[in-house]
Amino acid sequence: MPAFWWDGHPNFGDDLTPWLLPHYGLAAAYRSATAARLAGVGSVLEFLPHGYDGVVWGSGLMQERAHPLPQAHFLAVRGELTRTLASVQGPVALGDPGILVARHVRRPAVKWDVGIVPHGHHRQHPGLAALARAEGRRVRVVNVHRGAAATVREIASCATVITTSLHGLVTADSYGIPAVWTTLDPPLGGGDFKFRDYETALTPGWTRYVPYADDLTLSDLVASARAVDAALVARRGDDLERALGRVVEVLPELRSFPIGIIAPARPR
Repeated sequence: MPAFWWDGHPNFGDDLTPWLLPHYGLAAAYRSATAARLAGVGSVLEFLPHGYDGVVWGSGLMQERAHPLPQAHFLAVRGELTRTLASVQGPVALGDPGILVARHVRRPAVKWDVGIVPHGHHRQHPGLAALARAEGRRVRVVNVHRGAAATVREIASCATVITTSLHGLVTADSYGIPAVWTTLDPPLGGGDFKFRDYETALTPGWTRYVPYADDLTLSDLVASARAVDAALVARRGDDLERALGRVVEVLPELRSFPIGIIAPARPR
């Protein structure tokens, strides 16, 4: 019986941690927040109880409010905002582990001029549908309600990425693809906090956010897209890999696998 429930469809962001960990010799199994020993990709820290004493590797908060976890072993967090609000002490790696995907999936040939990566809440948004119908460009609307590998390959086959999904942005950054993000109705839980948190690690001091407007064109968004500094992505990725290598050091009981993974709860 799984500890978390889904709406019947896999989700890209939820699937990244159990997809990534085997590449580093770790088996993964979902556990409830009270039983898990490792929290990975996603805005999952609010699910952890105050007394959580497992590992945090690249996780973030959903809401911009304090959620200290004084007993947790923080190896990495998504960004500086989460570091502050979770009261993380001492050195810690920064960045979303999704930036590691390009190390494990070779980029395919570019097939699409523009990839639009809507969050699941925005897939039917009429404005995005209008952008996707723009003439003169090969446009692909990426379905994030699939597993990690298929979604990563599809995003990686785009020359430019426009997204309302954080992990659409993270995947673009992993491959050095110019990207831009915006927000739509209905607003996501926590608003744009997770984007701003991630930006503190990958684009400190600047943003690729463009406010959405009905008269915004696909060309406007493509012109605003920018790639992140490849050297910074590489450094963040190296830091995340080194941090993950310390899991058994800080939690020696994890020598017996599988270990637990925290994922956002999505009740039926």
